[in-house]
Amino acid sequence: MSNDVIIEAWNTVLFEKFSRFKYLFIEGYASISEEALSRHRHPEGSNVLDVGCGFGDCTLQIAKSVGQQGVATGVDCASNFIEECNQSAADEGVKNARFIVADVEVDDLGGPYDEAFARFGTMFFNLPGLAMKNIRASLKPGGKFTQVVWRKREDNPWLHDAELCVRSIVPVVSHEDTDAVHCGPGPFSMAGPDMVSDMLQAVGFERVQFERFDTDICIGRNLEEAIEFALEIGPAGEIIRLAEEEGERLRGEVNVALKEVIGKFAKEDGRIWAPSSAWFITAYNPGG
Repeated sequence: MSNDVIIEAWNTVLFEKFSRFKYLFIEGYASISEEALSRHRHPEGSNVLDVGCGFGDCTLQIAKSVGQQGVATGVDCASNFIEECNQSAADEGVKNARFIVADVEVDDLGGPYDEAFARFGTMFFNLPGLAMKNIRASLKPGGKFTQVVWRKREDNPWLHDAELCVRSIVPVVSHEDTDAVHCGPGPFSMAGPDMVSDMLQAVGFERVQFERFDTDICIGRNLEEAIEFALEIGPAGEIIRLAEEEGERLRGEVNVALKEVIGKFAKEDGRIWAPSSAWFITAYNPGG
């Protein structure tokens, strides 16, 4: 699997999809972001790396929390996301945030940083162990790395149930059997605590800990939007996209089936709030 293929996907088809639902990624995930940043506050004056920063909303929150004596650096492999980040920083007048385009697996990440953070930014690496090793190399001795990742599929039914629904209708095509670009490993690639703990320790991290955090997240202001979100983002959408013409032909049937699957999460005001479950994983660079 080539990193170039993955980076192209994040710069093109995935950037377009994520941009359409930018407000859901920022506002919908806000309860997760705020809880993680509250539990694991970055001290004032810190130099912090935000890995896989996406739209940069967490980077900007970190920049504000560390004050003008600190710096928050967001890194992402996709230049289109970094352009959005720079614009957001300018719009909000945040002077102590900077953003760089880099492949976290192989590129120099700068530093040394006091701490590193990632909210759903570590689940799509082709070689995650290599990325973890590079992140540790960018930290000062004793530096803390906090990452937020999805827990197991069954505890994130808005993604998992939608995927099962689509699988029952649309033929599954492996990315290896198509020329279509793809995102790399999926959103649950870091869900297993034993595997992740072993990987972090293998590259030199110590004191690895996992905290479970469950919360409802908004995946749509109405049922139609939530279905569209589920079909554009995550495994369900990838099945349809990789199936190409056949996937598009069956989209109408999928939409009907998903009304029941997603509709069960609707609240009285019509918004769709689905259960979610994440790990807050902390690990430390030795020394300090």
